[in-house]
Amino acid sequence: MTGGGTARAGLLVRQFDIARALMGHHLGRIDGAACLWQPAPGSWTVRPDGRGRWVADWQVPEPDPAPTVTIGWLTWHLGFWWTITLAHCFGTGAAPEREEIGWPGSAAATAEWILGLEARWRAGLLRLDDTDLDSTERTAALPWGDGRTLADVAAWVNVELTKNIAEIGIVHHLYRARLAAAPRE
Repeated sequence: MTGGGTARAGLLVRQFDIARALMGHHLGRIDGAACLWQPAPGSWTVRPDGRGRWVADWQVPEPDPAPTVTIGWLTWHLGFWWTITLAHCFGTGAAPEREEIGWPGSAAATAEWILGLEARWRAGLLRLDDTDLDSTERTAALPWGDGRTLADVAAWVNVELTKNIAEIGIVHHLYRARLAAAPRE
């Protein structure tokens, strides 16, 4: 079997691998300027906080409608939820607070961060058996786990990752189109 200790875990790994391929396609094509380009005024982004850390815009409750976002913000958001999910599902359960999770500060460092999260998640999936998948023990304290099994959370990760990577791709396409349409000097 190419992934997971059971047929169900293998299915989750194969779905995850499709999202990984899309992620690799997009992450390898972005640069720092693309990460910080704002597709609309008032876009949520990432910015240095004066202490050398890059922080993400955030508001509770989220505005309605939600603001547009930059690639930097999208990659931070992806790293934020994945860091917390990994801590609960395959770590000690002690997850950092949202404010403690900063953006790495460059496209290359961001790709390295996300690919590291991806490798840890995939390694965790490969170790799962049906008992693990049916368990709610690892997901009980996860803010978005609310009684879901580990299989449910793993399926959610596949969908959320695919959605976030597609959003990164869309913003990047808009950025490139804007550059192509800019007058040449």
